[in-house]
Amino acid sequence: MAGAAHCSLQAKRLLLDPKFEGYKLSLEPLACYQLGLDAAVAEVQLRDDQYTLDHMRAFGMYNYLHLDSWYQDNVYYVDQFGRVINLSVTLDTALQKPREVFRLPADLTACDNRLCASMHFSSSTWVTLSDGTGRLYLIKSGKRGSSASEKWEIVFNEELGSPFIVAHSVSFVKSDAHSLAVLLLRVEKDELDTKGSGFHVTLEWVTIAERKEGDQIYEIIKRRVLQGKSVPHYAAIEPSGDGLMIVSHKPFTFMQSESDKLEENDDTKVSNEKKDPLYYWQQTEDDVTITVHLPQDIMKDDIKIHFSPDNIRVTLKDQPPLMEGKLYSSVDHESCTWIIREDKSLEISLVKKNEGSRWPELIVGDTRGEFIMDPSQCSEIAESLMHLTSEVMNPNPEKENPPCNAQELEECDAFLEDGASLCRFDGNTLKVTHIINLGSNQYLFSVVVNPKEMPCFCLRHDVDALLWQPHSDQPENMWEHIATFNALGYVQASKQDKKFMACAPDYSYAALCECLRRVFIYRQPTPLATVLYNRKEGRQVGQVAKQLVATLEANDPILGFQATSERLFVLTTKTLFLIKVNSGN
Repeated sequence: MAGAAHCSLQAKRLLLDPKFEGYKLSLEPLACYQLGLDAAVAEVQLRDDQYTLDHMRAFGMYNYLHLDSWYQDNVYYVDQFGRVINLSVTLDTALQKPREVFRLPADLTACDNRLCASMHFSSSTWVTLSDGTGRLYLIKSGKRGSSASEKWEIVFNEELGSPFIVAHSVSFVKSDAHSLAVLLLRVEKDELDTKGSGFHVTLEWVTIAERKEGDQIYEIIKRRVLQGKSVPHYAAIEPSGDGLMIVSHKPFTFMQSESDKLEENDDTKVSNEKKDPLYYWQQTEDDVTITVHLPQDIMKDDIKIHFSPDNIRVTLKDQPPLMEGKLYSSVDHESCTWIIREDKSLEISLVKKNEGSRWPELIVGDTRGEFIMDPSQCSEIAESLMHLTSEVMNPNPEKENPPCNAQELEECDAFLEDGASLCRFDGNTLKVTHIINLGSNQYLFSVVVNPKEMPCFCLRHDVDALLWQPHSDQPENMWEHIATFNALGYVQASKQDKKFMACAPDYSYAALCECLRRVFIYRQPTPLATVLYNRKEGRQVGQVAKQLVATLEANDPILGFQATSERLFVLTTKTLFLIKVNSGN
């Protein structure tokens, strides 16, 4: 993790409601429709040798219902005959019969150690599909959701080793060639692990590209493997295919090939020889100062420095650039200057565009420099942290509420995992560039709000649940707080039988389901049609958040759960339920 920028998630205060009064149970009826399936869902039970918590999380709690976020209210599942079945909804009262769009060529029952079939919608016309036996299919689907233009054609079909499930995929164009990047999840036996569970988790990042000839033949151009000791809560490839984000309890690292190890050993030898930093840098709220010691024979005319709003390049004579790369944040490049000081050192002054922000690094990913903090900054930071080390229980007596007492926490507030972290990996260097220690911000679920962006993830913050949208192309705003589900963090903790959680892409409601029958829906606060008073405080209540409960007429366990802006889809072994939550516009 050396060289990684340690970041934090910044919640937007305007999206928080400190006066939220809780959910009111609503008895209003929910329209619920059900469709009987021609054939049972292709559920795969855990085998006797899949006994760990990681096996349960990855495969036992697998969501067999797949939502196609590129098209409205469009879901898919795989049945026991290897058929990919689609249901596209336009009108609840005139539901079409689920239809077959594709059939897996292989006989699934012939493989003893297979996993569940899995799929991911890489774009509006591309699908990645696994049959659970270790074979990956790349499919050109045409426009999905309408029988007229939807035709699934296999363009790539290859055995990739032991069985896996598709965790995520993206479609992009690079070097004028269409490419797809796919993330494959496996839980594998670890012979070296004698003290732990005896298994490790691997994420294989496979890049498949069209050949330059333009003959629509696709081939694997890159395979990289990350290994960790826990199933990731969230793993997604950036839309550009250049990076990867993972939320996990235990860290993941890239496994190196022998040639990579030899190269790294050579780099280590070189770095050990260069012990002194290449440059030193300091910062204030307004500017950044860089100092570089120059060789004796360098004159002023030998120095070439190029400033741009986001980059810097320093060249001496005709040598390769001494410093080059993307700055952590933007600068006013027209105001940047440089001078040669009397002690034969080069001093470069950068003027920050965003005054007041502190830079954790100068050039993104460059660890050759050393940051020097002046004494006044040290004392400022110490003063700002003073309240955290106060000897008094409540250092601010004006506050009515006493500080949090750990003994007052309820059982449902206890977190099983305290060490979860969010890491961003660079696809070229295979190193962690950003890391966030999530601490007690428990991971809840993920949701696709915009299919062209990375999936959002929802974390518990105190009692609330906050939704975060990753922006891989915005280093200064890489994780944006876009919505809040009030008190949902606390409410979901009390549901001990919960299996899946989801929310509407328009944030209008969140929902969770238990293993059997019951579905809980939590609507965002909405204005009241009638006047309502809070008797205790003697004030008028303007809006109320409602909780609704739906009980399904089914005895089979829930296997799949997906939410759209209008409805919930719930899949059991033999039935697909539709719960109308919001009426369409």
